[in-house]
Amino acid sequence: MPVAVVTDSTAYLPAELAGSYDLTVVPLTVVINGTEGVEGEQVGPAEVARALSARRFAVSTSRPAPSQFADAYGKLLAAGADGIVSVHLSAKLSGTYEAACLAAADLGDRVQVVDSKTTGMGLGFAALAAASAANKGKDLASVREAAADNASRVNTFFYVDTLEFLRRGGRIGAAQALLGTALAVKPILHVVDGAIVVRDKVRTAGRALAKLVDLAVEAAGDRDVDIAVHHLQTPDRATALADAIAARLPDRLRDCYITEIGAVVAAHVGPGLAGVVVHRRS
Repeated sequence: MPVAVVTDSTAYLPAELAGSYDLTVVPLTVVINGTEGVEGEQVGPAEVARALSARRFAVSTSRPAPSQFADAYGKLLAAGADGIVSVHLSAKLSGTYEAACLAAADLGDRVQVVDSKTTGMGLGFAALAAASAANKGKDLASVREAAADNASRVNTFFYVDTLEFLRRGGRIGAAQALLGTALAVKPILHVVDGAIVVRDKVRTAGRALAKLVDLAVEAAGDRDVDIAVHHLQTPDRATALADAIAARLPDRLRDCYITEIGAVVAAHVGPGLAGVVVHRRS
């Protein structure tokens, strides 16, 4: 394996893809009432949703330690990798990218770390593109470029029932959070240059979902696209959202995935999330 690809657990790859690509996943950690659990192994979205809904549990998240990345990189290089591309969620949302950079600093140019400037399948599409390029025998620079290029062709939009959890975790400013609660509106958010900002405000959940469809179609433009629909404990809502988008993009939609987000993102968005990731093909 001339080039290995590493990502983190917030990529939330659908089950049908996760086992089809050679990816090393370094997990983040969720803390519920002082008890730590590894995302995807010891704690899942259901536990986080229950804790947040009860409102009597403290829920937080933490990045992987640099030593976890150093261990992963060391094993891959020892196994024969000539280089590593490590692609991660936005540096503005987590210290994961920084931890990866700290670990990579001791290995010179053999490890290239990429900030996807998003998370969820926005990150997932970038990691999959890098893995596909590596599988085709591309060199380190080309694999890194595949990750960065595909990350740049992604738009991420999502709806949450409340901005309170994003505010608590510091992922959105207090002024933006206040805007949503004070006016009793349903916020549509998107990721811009790695940060979460309010995109639109509507009055009902139904209008919010309709707006997500409009934004997905707008982001697609005239390109062929892949779509990922994320949810937290609302699979029926996610299916309806995916169907509505497919109906609007009958000739340009190539792949459509529906996945529940994991524990880390769940801790910051809360129950009721509906999100759409639009990946424009080259």
